[in-house]
Amino acid sequence: MKKYNILSLLIGLLAFNFGAFAQEKEDKADSTKKTTKELPLEPERTIEFNTKEGTWLSVDVSPDGETIIFDMMGDIYSIPFAGGKATKLTEGMPYDVHPRFSPDGKSIVFISDKSGSDNIWTMNLESEEMKQITKDDDQNYFSADWTPDGEYIIGAKGRRNIKLHIYHKEGGSGAQLIEEPDNLKTTDPTISPDGKLIYFSKRKSAWNYNAQFPQYQIGTYDMEDGDMATITSRYGSAFTPTLSPDGKWLVYGTRFETETGLVRRNLQTGDEEWLAYPVQRDEQESIGPLGVYPAMSFTPDSKFLIATYGGKIHKIDINAKTATEIPFEVDLKLELGPRLKFEYPIEDNKEAFVTQIRDAVPSPNGAQLAFTALNRLYVMDLPDGKPKRLTKHEFTEAMPAWSPDGSQIVFSTWEEKEGGHLYKINANGRGNAVKLTQNPALYLDPEWSYKQNRIVFNRGANQVYLDAIDPFGSLMMEDLAWISSDGGKVTLIDKAKGRNTPHFSKVEDRIYLNHGKKGLISIRWDGTDEKEHLQLTGITTYGSSVDMVHAHDGSHNILPDTEDAWREKNKPSTPSEIRISPDGKTALAKIANDIYSVSIPKYGQTPKISVSKADNAAFPAMKLTVMGGEFPAWSGNSEKVHWSLGSSHFIYDLAEGKAYADSVATAKKEAEKKKEEEKDEDKEKDSEEEEEDKEEKADEKKEDKEDEGYIAKELKIKVSYEKDIPDGTILLKGARIITMTDKGVIENGDILIENNRITAVGESGSLDIPNGAKTIDASGKTITPGFVDTHAHMWPNWGLHKNQVWIYSANLAYGVTTTRDPQTATTDVLTIPIWWMQA
Repeated sequence: MKKYNILSLLIGLLAFNFGAFAQEKEDKADSTKKTTKELPLEPERTIEFNTKEGTWLSVDVSPDGETIIFDMMGDIYSIPFAGGKATKLTEGMPYDVHPRFSPDGKSIVFISDKSGSDNIWTMNLESEEMKQITKDDDQNYFSADWTPDGEYIIGAKGRRNIKLHIYHKEGGSGAQLIEEPDNLKTTDPTISPDGKLIYFSKRKSAWNYNAQFPQYQIGTYDMEDGDMATITSRYGSAFTPTLSPDGKWLVYGTRFETETGLVRRNLQTGDEEWLAYPVQRDEQESIGPLGVYPAMSFTPDSKFLIATYGGKIHKIDINAKTATEIPFEVDLKLELGPRLKFEYPIEDNKEAFVTQIRDAVPSPNGAQLAFTALNRLYVMDLPDGKPKRLTKHEFTEAMPAWSPDGSQIVFSTWEEKEGGHLYKINANGRGNAVKLTQNPALYLDPEWSYKQNRIVFNRGANQVYLDAIDPFGSLMMEDLAWISSDGGKVTLIDKAKGRNTPHFSKVEDRIYLNHGKKGLISIRWDGTDEKEHLQLTGITTYGSSVDMVHAHDGSHNILPDTEDAWREKNKPSTPSEIRISPDGKTALAKIANDIYSVSIPKYGQTPKISVSKADNAAFPAMKLTVMGGEFPAWSGNSEKVHWSLGSSHFIYDLAEGKAYADSVATAKKEAEKKKEEEKDEDKEKDSEEEEEDKEEKADEKKEDKEDEGYIAKELKIKVSYEKDIPDGTILLKGARIITMTDKGVIENGDILIENNRITAVGESGSLDIPNGAKTIDASGKTITPGFVDTHAHMWPNWGLHKNQVWIYSANLAYGVTTTRDPQTATTDVLTIPIWWMQA
């Protein structure tokens, strides 16, 4: 799909007057369906404009020197070498980029997602016939180029640390040219005129935050013996090598100070000079999905370099180092899918409802549910009771766990000054909560033993959490320990050593734990005799898999450390949480935010089971969730699995789910049997009978399609809270106001605010001010609308939340009133900002 349309459009439209030339058409151009199985988005709008400029155009010159091809906003165009009106070579919803002429000039190779995913394609320029060279559905392709004989294609393929591959022009799976080291990224391939060397941009790892120079250098790969070499050492990096046909010149991009420039190297002498500076901004800070710099090309006589910058195509004299513009004009018609616009009205009602319940666990008898909402502990009767608070504390209450008899609940707390403790309280709310621990610390995931009068938990140093400014920190779960359910002294079991989420079965008096690599394990109360019970894997997600690192409560997947973060890991997902059932026969697991149940076989080894296709797992398994789930928990009788998602709670009856699956399987077998029996019968039917049969089958298919399978029971949990909405009228008077509207900047203006809304903005003294309004002299001040940060990783502490969330306060202090995190890594964000706004 046109994954870069928005970015390209925003950048490209800066080059011309969009208001004068662009026209968005809401109606379809025609009634012909253009959707395909691979690209199912039906275009419903078009944008049309004429432009003589463009951003990030990869160019190439035909072998006869008469034609230039380039890509613009996902389509490929050609113009005469002298310039002129562009002819469109590809169009439609596929995103086509990086075209390169074949050595005979009869075809081009390019990257397209026409098949539904990036792949290498070729196109015969005379017949316009396209051929898909690669057949991947989960890889990224960045660029490709021909070998001099025109028989093979070199392409840059991968997910993050992309590598060079070679393919025959007729297709096939090809071969990877460079495999080691794993963290080497290679892109922008070009082949020397004699076909002996591949030049490419190379760097360590796909990309990194807070990038420092150098990021890239030019590497070579020997087509005869596979040897690699690095041929540049520029501080500002070196990338996008471009070779002259006579083998004399190498041109590449680099950064000098704040600008990108092009360097010319004489390959015979090794001497280098600046060829053009400044030019198009490079893409060193990103993954460079369209190359580190737009593709360039020499003319066949090696006298000129064709490159794009400043929105124009330039012909640069390689000797004189002077540039001449090659004019072009494009009548661009861009097809777009339905407009993604959703109305999210912000209401001024005082009452609102929480968007997430956390740590929800059913009572042993299944009659009640305990959970945390907005950092406070609640209990409700199942299935439709009204949630009620159990305490009047003003500090964080989280991670509740029931006593075996269901009469009491233990929970973790966090108070800004005191730190953390464990408390217990009567489940009926009578009496006060009792503090169990004597010394403040970070107490996580308390769990009540079935067989001992003990509560086990993970523990970290109080100071570690007091000082924590983000979700990460290995010392936050330093110990495994237990305390009497009556309170008192804490007994250390062992250092945590990556073991978390302690829990129990009713069968054995052992502590069950999760470990990132070992899976479900258990130990004795003295920390000895560690046993491994189950290792699970799930689906292999698109992109680079990450090893599971656990947050404070062991239930959230977070990113790996910086050293390991950008390596390509196409591995199956691993569980962020596994819990054995109370009867010890089954485990539930959360993998990639879906919940599974799996039988635990015992045969002298640690079972290793994949639930990527749960129906075909090595041992009985079921995928329980449809849209994902969190905070999984067992019912006391091991017959049901609970989880939450947002503000809803789900209950899955395992017996009913299995019975449903069995009935579907039986129905399918009966249908197949009936079909076989019908084959043996006389097949002569009159037309009326045949038509009735067709209608019956159509109805059957419709019923099958509408059947969504067994679905867990969903309970809508409503916990209300009161928003902090101001009341009154304020006039901000005499300020310099940057309106961000057609009013521009008002040098001396007033802003009238009534309750929670700005009701008027204008020149000072021009507004009608209600009686009783409070006036604030803002002279000498500049007022702007709140800033909207559309890429903000606001990651405070996860799992056990703090009442004071410093990162939100800091952003607001600097004028950021709205944020969007495209990679939250956790759903804690559904609670934290709401709690912060309420507070």
